[in-house]
Amino acid sequence: MTTTVLPRVTYINVKHGVASWLLTKDHKRIGIMYMIVVSFAFLLGGLFAAGVRIELTTPQGDFVSSDTYNRLFTMHGIFMVFFVLVPVVPAILGNFVMPLMIGAKDVAFPKLNLMSWYVFVIGFCFTLYALVSGGVDTGWTFYTPYSSNASNTNVLPVGIGIFITGFSSILTGLNFMVTIHRMRAPGLTWFRLPLFVWAIYATSLVMILATPVIAITVGMMALERALGFGIFDPRLGGDPVLFQHLFWFYSHPAVYIMILPPMGIISEVIACFSRKNVFGYSFVAFSSLAIAIFGFLVWAHHLFVAGISPYSAMVFSFLSFAVAIPSAVKVFNWTATLYQGAIWWKAPMMWVFGFMGLFLIGGLTGIFLASLGLDIHLHDTYFVVAHFHYIMVGGAIMGFFAGLHFWWPKMTGRMFSDSMATLAALLVFVGFNLTFFPQFILGYLGMPRRYHAYSEEFQVLNVLSSAGASILGVGYALIASYLLYSLFRGAPAGANPWLATGLEWTTQSPPLPENFAVQPVVNEGAYEYSKREIKVA
Repeated sequence: MTTTVLPRVTYINVKHGVASWLLTKDHKRIGIMYMIVVSFAFLLGGLFAAGVRIELTTPQGDFVSSDTYNRLFTMHGIFMVFFVLVPVVPAILGNFVMPLMIGAKDVAFPKLNLMSWYVFVIGFCFTLYALVSGGVDTGWTFYTPYSSNASNTNVLPVGIGIFITGFSSILTGLNFMVTIHRMRAPGLTWFRLPLFVWAIYATSLVMILATPVIAITVGMMALERALGFGIFDPRLGGDPVLFQHLFWFYSHPAVYIMILPPMGIISEVIACFSRKNVFGYSFVAFSSLAIAIFGFLVWAHHLFVAGISPYSAMVFSFLSFAVAIPSAVKVFNWTATLYQGAIWWKAPMMWVFGFMGLFLIGGLTGIFLASLGLDIHLHDTYFVVAHFHYIMVGGAIMGFFAGLHFWWPKMTGRMFSDSMATLAALLVFVGFNLTFFPQFILGYLGMPRRYHAYSEEFQVLNVLSSAGASILGVGYALIASYLLYSLFRGAPAGANPWLATGLEWTTQSPPLPENFAVQPVVNEGAYEYSKREIKVA
């Protein structure tokens, strides 16, 4: 592919004025604004999690009341799922680097892109209002009829906030799909696309098709709560299991909104830091689409104990096993890419290894929950909590940090401390395993989730879990400290500090407002490291 040497550097910072940021149509700035809001949501969700772990260090339930505990874990789940895990990679890294990776000057609809950020912020503000007004106690799944009738907490503002936020996802997914279809650089065919772009495309399909379902579901819950409609409440002729079907029809595909983009990141980082083309490129690309499609077919494995017929349960159990196949394809192909590669032991690669370790454990434990007999025993225990976090946090957040460290020099024009980043990856990996692996044992032994008091025989494992959460918190704080420090004192990064392929590395760091001074032309695949003689220091 052709490259252009650019003579000047324009740093993306706030000195151009707050108004220029709030009215910007630059996809890069919008990605950074998403990062600010998502980081705040992550901080709030982490504080609520800390309250939960402090409570669970003793079996008596003596730190907060049961009602306060219900609000803590509910608000933790709401902020982390809807305002961190869903937008963290597509809205931040997808917005910033995807147009660069395809050689576009911006997304297809820049004004719509800015509007999606404002919609996200408005939904976030409704949820903040619910928080400062006392919070919600329903659990992040809002199961009816408790949420639509019995709860006396702020369910309605949170429901409105999530309803509004859903439109942000839809607009973002639509924008990304049109951009990928219509704005690729000359010569950038579908099978020359970076795998991160394939992952963003598959994620956009899920955003567009699944998000309206959760919006409609939460809207119906709000109507029942506000106006007494009999949709889910059995006393009014409604069906509470219908709510579960609708909720999980969105929420299980939403798992892949959270995990597919990090999977794309892993492909990018492994290719770069092993100096190899991704093994089985087309299989990895199509596995992203397969995961997106299969994600719509497995929602009812959340309802194995909810009264669905045994025949339906067997079908969904089989499909839940099958969805692991395309994920396994990715893991096997990543491993084959690493085999005999010239591994460069830099910080982004440390986050990749952490992702692979945690995602593997999360995926394997999902097989237990897909088994009908085992799921009856493990349902609503801490086994489910541990599995969910290994996939969502261990997978999505580790993948996000791999991508953030990989593209941070491109985003800011500054390098960070590689040794500090490696230490942070180690702390997060160790802290995460110490936090959540004991919860597999707790769940197997029968400790229910969402209880603030428990039997004394579970205390040792809960103390281990709380200790691990402390280490995890230190790791996250360390990341924030050295990345913020790098903004002011980091060494200049240059256009391509990782010696990577890809169009985003052919422009300056940070990129020009129009991304490229000259329209790039692509004449090779995405990861042609074998054609380059690159000596890695």
